[in-house]
Amino acid sequence: MTFDEMLAQVLELLQREKRVSYRALKRRFALDDEYLEDLKDEIIKAKRLATDEEGSVLVWTGNTQETVSQPPLTTQQPAAQATPPPQVASPSTAPHTLEAERRQLTVMFCDLVDSTKLSSQLDPEEYRDVVRTYQRVCTEVIQRYDGYIAQYLGDGLLVYFGYPVAHEDDPQRALRTGLGILAAMGDLNTRLQQDKGLELALRVGIHTGLVVVGEMGSQGRQEQLALGEVPNVCSRIQGLAAPNTLAVSEATYRLIQGYFECRDLGQTPPRPALRLCIIKLTGFSGPF
Repeated sequence: MTFDEMLAQVLELLQREKRVSYRALKRRFALDDEYLEDLKDEIIKAKRLATDEEGSVLVWTGNTQETVSQPPLTTQQPAAQATPPPQVASPSTAPHTLEAERRQLTVMFCDLVDSTKLSSQLDPEEYRDVVRTYQRVCTEVIQRYDGYIAQYLGDGLLVYFGYPVAHEDDPQRALRTGLGILAAMGDLNTRLQQDKGLELALRVGIHTGLVVVGEMGSQGRQEQLALGEVPNVCSRIQGLAAPNTLAVSEATYRLIQGYFECRDLGQTPPRPALRLCIIKLTGFSGPF
């Protein structure tokens, strides 16, 4: 891949995501330090389409219409020309659609318990404030372990570990995130009890397996989603967990065995191959 082609792909990603860490760029495009510095100079100094934040994050500041589709300027032009030649976008700067990737992914799904009942007890604006507060608390924990929030599903969150940045310990990161969320929910419930006289309950499910991650949706609303059995199984596991507990599949358990204290729940028909483990959080006032 030429430098111009790489530049076009990085610009497209930056336009879409708005903020991209240098570590994510190096991992996604297999860049070395020198190549990354060249890209930074071109994007930040030459084209002035982004700024550097604390030496670790590239922040988009450019205009959407002026980058990927704009043709490069020629170095020599006639002194006078009545009708300028038509400009054609260079292949290196034309919009590029990233291909789908096959990945080993750990997916986490967390959802509020009895949210329908809760929404009926509160004014819609008050319920919205509660959900936004809960999601903000979850997001802080997810970002701490480098998780990627793929979707906000009403009062639920779909989270990927292993995309867009992969780590050797992604399953462990997912579990630590789930346990951290449960602990943070305890602190949040203390405030909600004092302010509103209510308490939230949460279920968390985690599953690991092979997926295909790619761009889904139509023009103007596109998301990077993982397709395959894994997200569906993860949602089912979440639904089987008891309130304020975290349940994982046997596939995930094999990858985290020995790092966490688990309780085997046995087989769950009609999928005899699927087994669940409840993760026990030390010091957490839960059902175990």
